[in-house]
Amino acid sequence: MKRLLLITITLIWVTLLSSCCNGQKEDSVFMFSYFVGNGNDGLHLLYSEDGLKWITLNEGKSFLTPEISNDKLMRDPYIIEDDNGVFHMVWTVSWTERGIGYAYSTDLINWSEQQYIPVMEHEPTTRNSWAPEITYDKESKMFMIYWSSTIPGLFPETQIEADAGYNHRIYYCTTYDFKEFSDTKLLYDPGFNVIDASIVPHDGKYVMFLKDETREPAKKSLHVATADNLTGPYSAASEAITGNYWAEGPTSLIIDDKWIVYFDKYTDKKMGAVTSADLINWEDISDDVEFPQGTRHGTAFTVKRSILDNILKEYGK
Repeated sequence: MKRLLLITITLIWVTLLSSCCNGQKEDSVFMFSYFVGNGNDGLHLLYSEDGLKWITLNEGKSFLTPEISNDKLMRDPYIIEDDNGVFHMVWTVSWTERGIGYAYSTDLINWSEQQYIPVMEHEPTTRNSWAPEITYDKESKMFMIYWSSTIPGLFPETQIEADAGYNHRIYYCTTYDFKEFSDTKLLYDPGFNVIDASIVPHDGKYVMFLKDETREPAKKSLHVATADNLTGPYSAASEAITGNYWAEGPTSLIIDDKWIVYFDKYTDKKMGAVTSADLINWEDISDDVEFPQGTRHGTAFTVKRSILDNILKEYGK
């Protein structure tokens, strides 16, 4: 009888552990950071139970007002949580400055003092530092920050006058504490004007979603590249994973063993999404996702439900 009871208890524990370790955790929920308009009013947040229907928080009002740079913008807010439960955020502070913004929080409500990171100040002719993101390497405890910049005179093979002459490549630096940073280096040159990289660790490799910004002939499409190491080298870009529309700002989740890549259909003024089980074959599910009107691109990420509960208690929807 005791043996039967022990077996029953063991089976119950196995079932509970299995339910906690497969797919979305029981105590977690999806969130999405974004900006509206030109990014003047700061950070906005959404949440979702299924990754398809996204619901406004704080009645669509800003959670954090931008304070740094001459332009005081908070565009493309990217948020990542570290192993200690600290949320790190970087963002575009200006259309023309050579640095990016940084702040951290433990609850997405109260934020640290905003910091200007001068990632491209060493290149005085740099025109911009756009759409920064962070990827964390768990083994080394290193954060890699990366963004898009145009340095006039570099990569003349893709230099044209369209799109105001911007000719981006992806650059990066690394840090362990967001106080000291490595020298900036080139991360990705795919042979075309590239922006909006978003890198995700997956199955021992790194998956980069990126935008081909080529204007003539127009591409404006999203692609995939991979690497064995976080800092590269990354493969050539795949065929386009998006359709006959202009897309930018990819961000991704894995839900029920399938990738969902969300993006900004910026000329159509709405959000879109594609899904894949293998990173090769993609299906457009833009008609299946629901975002509040005015959502601009940012980050899809997962948080403990207690984080959302505290936000709802503080602000409501």
